[in-house]
Amino acid sequence: MRLSVLDQSPAVAGRGEDEAIRASVALAEHAEQLGYERFWVSEHHNMDALVGTAPELLLAAAAARTRRIRLGSAGVMLPHYAALKVAEQFRVLDALAPGRIDLGVGRAPGGDMRTATALNPNAALAAEGFPQQVAELQAWVGGARHRGIVAHPRAPAGSGAERTPEVWILGSSTYGAQLAAQLGLPYAFAYFFSDGHGVEAALDLYRGLYQPSERHPKPEATICVWALAADDGETARRQALPRERWWLDRRRGRIAPLQSPEDVALAGFEPDELALLAGAREQALVGSAAEVGARLRALASRLALDHVVVNTWTYDEAVRRRSYALLAAEFGLAGSPQAFS
Repeated sequence: MRLSVLDQSPAVAGRGEDEAIRASVALAEHAEQLGYERFWVSEHHNMDALVGTAPELLLAAAAARTRRIRLGSAGVMLPHYAALKVAEQFRVLDALAPGRIDLGVGRAPGGDMRTATALNPNAALAAEGFPQQVAELQAWVGGARHRGIVAHPRAPAGSGAERTPEVWILGSSTYGAQLAAQLGLPYAFAYFFSDGHGVEAALDLYRGLYQPSERHPKPEATICVWALAADDGETARRQALPRERWWLDRRRGRIAPLQSPEDVALAGFEPDELALLAGAREQALVGSAAEVGARLRALASRLALDHVVVNTWTYDEAVRRRSYALLAAEFGLAGSPQAFS
């Protein structure tokens, strides 16, 4: 099974948010050394927990420090922007990292509507034009002269479609699945965002309605999951406490940086919170590498997938890097031997 990485630049209590950005770029290098196929970054705004606000800039930094791994957005929240400008940004990225740029797009605001309106005064209506934006984006990213306009820099003549950024549709509902199928584009379901709810319906719809395109004659789907592996199950479950605390707080509208496992353990959980966690822990991809690997394989088999994207948050960056290394070893990724140590 192919594995990729989704990074959201999670902020950590007591440290500068700038550290999260630098950690994201370093993680791209680490993922490449371990043999992961893709490294994707997200876009969020006005959130104290996730501080990756400009994926195109993060990707440029990652492109300068990597050579093989595909780099992409997961995704650009397209209704905030003009499709032409996004196409130009990703054409520049393709010039920096030829043939290894992914352009994942979504229509969600990536934050609250007040912030969405600050980014685009027409935010309330912009999402309705998402399908048209994606179609225009495809044309410009692919190097076409669309509406008499070209997005520069274009790829060399005769380089083929594989040389242009690959557009993906991201979503956590059937809307994105239907659009991706209609346009003949790859589709990524945000499994971690919805705790897996609706994934079967979305993938079935995508595959059943798929219209072949020149670049993608067959449907290509993946899911983005949250997972954490450690040397043993007990360690993994302890290191997962900050994300559990965040998950519970988000349900109450509180979105703060990750706390330390020690602080979370000391504060403990309320009885109603423990009841919520009980169900979540049964399904969680948390444990030793063998445990997480077995659950990932079972999930991929159930959904007929050969590619999964892994998202991991930890308070300690070394724990996150270790988790990715353990999963790379578990799945036999062909990375550098030094990266696994």
